[in-house]
Amino acid sequence: MSIRSENAKMVGKLAVVAAGMFAFGYALIPLYKHICELTGINILSLAELDVPGGAGKGAKLPANTQVDTSRTITVEFDANARGPWAFKPAVHSMQVHPGELATVMYEFQNTQNRRMSAQAIPSYAPRQAAAHFNKLECFCFNQYTLEPGEKKQWPVVFVIDPRLSKDVTTITLSYTFFEVGGKTPAPPQQAALAAAGAGA
Repeated sequence: MSIRSENAKMVGKLAVVAAGMFAFGYALIPLYKHICELTGINILSLAELDVPGGAGKGAKLPANTQVDTSRTITVEFDANARGPWAFKPAVHSMQVHPGELATVMYEFQNTQNRRMSAQAIPSYAPRQAAAHFNKLECFCFNQYTLEPGEKKQWPVVFVIDPRLSKDVTTITLSYTFFEVGGKTPAPPQQAALAAAGAGA
């Protein structure tokens, strides 16, 4: 048998092995789901189940018992830009229950004709709310680089701790967006207090 025919046979075997591996990998996902359904393990979302007695499409999931539906807190969103660029929240306020997961989008656009890097720092009013305002996802303290005219949106996913004092009915979440490399600005509350002190 010539070397050429041996090589051709070897290539054929390798092609069959590669095709078998691809088919096996492709079949893993439905196989994994089927095994999980049979054994009842690794069910991350009850909404995905469509079995008798389970939570299928249109079925109501158990309520989150940590949500305090007896209280409503108004969360106001503020945006301050230290420089010539656009920065704003998608909504100016929303009402949430303590313990309820909520999301607000912030939009930033570099209106300059040069690339820039910037980041944001948050502040809260009243100050006591800071310890009870839990952000699960936030763009704050991360540095972002935007090209001239580039626009981006970032989510803030948060939960207000039900242990927040019942006297607090409104919380203001304020962000100050500033260019990296410049002087870090004071949070809006401190800047306002400093201005008031200077005018006194």
